[in-house]
Amino acid sequence: MSHPAAPPDDSSQRMQRLSEAAREVLRLAAARGASQADVILNDDTGLSVNVRMGEVETVERNRDRGVAVTVYFGQKKGNASTGDLQAGSLAATVEQACAIARHTEPDPCNGLADAARMATQARDFDSWHPWPLDADAAIALALEAEAAGRATDARISNSDGASVHTGDSVSVYANSHGFLGAERGTSQSISVSMIAGRGDGMQRDYWYTSAVSPDDLESPAKVGRKAAERALARLGPKPIRTGEYPVLFAPEVARSLIGHLLQAASGGVLYRRASFLVDHAGKRILPDWFQLAERPHLPRGLRSSDFDHEGVATVDSDLVRDGVLLRYLLSSYSARRLGLESTGNAGGVHNLEVATNAAGLHEMVRGMGTGLVVTEMMGQGANLLTGDYSRGAAGFWVEKGHIVHPVDGLTIAGHLPAMYQAIEAVGADIDVRSHIAMGSLLVGRMMVAGEAGAA
Repeated sequence: MSHPAAPPDDSSQRMQRLSEAAREVLRLAAARGASQADVILNDDTGLSVNVRMGEVETVERNRDRGVAVTVYFGQKKGNASTGDLQAGSLAATVEQACAIARHTEPDPCNGLADAARMATQARDFDSWHPWPLDADAAIALALEAEAAGRATDARISNSDGASVHTGDSVSVYANSHGFLGAERGTSQSISVSMIAGRGDGMQRDYWYTSAVSPDDLESPAKVGRKAAERALARLGPKPIRTGEYPVLFAPEVARSLIGHLLQAASGGVLYRRASFLVDHAGKRILPDWFQLAERPHLPRGLRSSDFDHEGVATVDSDLVRDGVLLRYLLSSYSARRLGLESTGNAGGVHNLEVATNAAGLHEMVRGMGTGLVVTEMMGQGANLLTGDYSRGAAGFWVEKGHIVHPVDGLTIAGHLPAMYQAIEAVGADIDVRSHIAMGSLLVGRMMVAGEAGAA
């Protein structure tokens, strides 16, 4: 795609203003007697357009600013926030946080992360690629994407629309250790949703492309055609018998299984003993070939950063090696609750890479015999305490290594610890549209609830 000339880059000025406001917040907190304090400030802008059936539905521009202040009086903690960077609002917000802290109970685990853990590097991760779109240009791209989808096949009967989004974010984190870190990043996306068929036989599906840089996006026409092809492939679903089968998760849904693992390995649920991974650090929870690594310093990574939300330096680190869970995902507070050290994951994980041991989805289908390919899941049926798993699903039925027809209205169920142990393959068809970069994932056996009377 060609792009118009970019306007002047004002990100440095925006970071400077946020940095000045951060220093003022910390000065005010110290003046009011806080023993420690930190502040997160952000300045976000964006443009989003939506079209449907060749007509513009919405055009939205946003400019959002935020300041979140935390103060400590010993082991007492208070929080307050505002969307106004003016001096009077900053002072009032600090005063509110101090008032809250004075009336809370002390918690021995409260406090900033250790000063010795603060990041000392400020690298450029190539994360700043503004897309100089005006509303007319964004609308034209969305219309192009939708038109390509509608023109793919006569069986495309309707559209749920197309959207284009571009945004940027500038943020600063600072604390009373003397740490101040500034970051900037951009995000771009194009998405399309198509409807195939008519009446009771209609099927809907979508596709999207997203990246830090517009140069890394798929073309609008390609996105539209892929959305249409996916909707067409779902026409004429047939029922299947309930039973236990191999289940192959396409890349765009496979990462949700890793997401459940990350949630279960997070400090908040662990110190509450509400996770099936309590006391599992150092134990094998996945097949002995399985590798999962955190890579926070990738160029153009969707979550690349030198520091976490507490200023703790990020490092390349394995989370799972040879199937063994090496560590948890901890902030300084959750680490203290568990008697451990922060892992630099306050605010969540950074870029994750799941190692592959197989080819792509089509090759994996040929090797699975009879089973289910899942391309869509519905519901939130994962219990982190018990590990019980049950979600609605749709996709394709496989016989003798070939996709034979689409299926929908299914339920797939299992027990997450057993499902992780039963993973047989991770494909090389890696989906890079998420901070969890991984390919298709094959679980050797799961319960699939279809129709008991199906042929």
